[in-house]
Amino acid sequence: MMVPPAMLSRGDYTVGWICALPLELAAAQAILDTIHEEPLLDPDSNDDNGYVFGSIGDHNVVIACLPSGVYGTVSAARVAKQMTTSYKSIRFNLMVGIGGGVPSTKKDTRLGDVVVSKPTATSGGVIQYDLGKRTGPDQLKITGTLNKPPQVLLTAAAKLEARDILGQSQFSRYLSQIIERDQNGAFAYPGADQDILFSADYDHVGEESTCSRCDQGKVRHRAARKTEAPKVHYGLIASGNQVMRHGLTRDRLALKNGILCFEMEAAGLMDNHPCLVIRGICDYADSHKNKQWQGYAAAAAAAYGKEILISIPAKPLQGPSVVRVRQSEILNALLVDPA
Repeated sequence: MMVPPAMLSRGDYTVGWICALPLELAAAQAILDTIHEEPLLDPDSNDDNGYVFGSIGDHNVVIACLPSGVYGTVSAARVAKQMTTSYKSIRFNLMVGIGGGVPSTKKDTRLGDVVVSKPTATSGGVIQYDLGKRTGPDQLKITGTLNKPPQVLLTAAAKLEARDILGQSQFSRYLSQIIERDQNGAFAYPGADQDILFSADYDHVGEESTCSRCDQGKVRHRAARKTEAPKVHYGLIASGNQVMRHGLTRDRLALKNGILCFEMEAAGLMDNHPCLVIRGICDYADSHKNKQWQGYAAAAAAAYGKEILISIPAKPLQGPSVVRVRQSEILNALLVDPA
């Protein structure tokens, strides 16, 4: 990656990229083609976000990460609102990071795979699974719907899905780029032998994160894949303010609603900041979850994010709003009051 000599205007940034964890932010930085200097903000800006700026293909991208330790739908909504207020030329957003996968024979989701939100007949691709009507003990009927992603992202996702079917996907190549740029092994592939799935009704034993004390007789054995390359799945993502870490609850909700993945931020964005949600699978949303696959899963999600941006033509910036942004920046740089 190289840093361009000229600093761009805030009005030049047309893609918002939001992540929750520093590890996800690092993966996003690693996939950038170039890194940019930070453009000037208005002196009276109330934007508390910290940003990384760069380009992917012909797109200028502004990346924001949630505050350390402050996760969930409310925090994600606040970060997105501040981003879109400061960068008014953003055409669309991507929510990119890790999530807990739902194992099933139909989709055969494995650790390191990627799940991309896809609208269904009754949802926009994301549901808030902890919001609804109590119908009995441990029974929650999910109510309400969230907006679907912008058409440009759904069209691009359909194009990538078709490429994958034809064996023309560039996803694995972009994933390899991130791993090659990684100097500390943060995004290394843990190995298929570390992809361990326990029966849904068997809970983790012990306080340590490893499963050394768990009954190996409860491991579900699955046929080995022909290749180590992760797969991309398209479908429904469940979002909530609590971590899903119970196998039976995961399976009950997934079976009833067709869920492929659980995460904690997307529901805060979809209504006011519609985006495509991209999640690398780092665990199975059960009590055996640990951090071993988080780096690789974050890299896989970022690699898909790059592939989808490469597939979308960049539009030339025009219109009075962009001109106003640039005029404001020039005036601020000259310490002149625009009024």
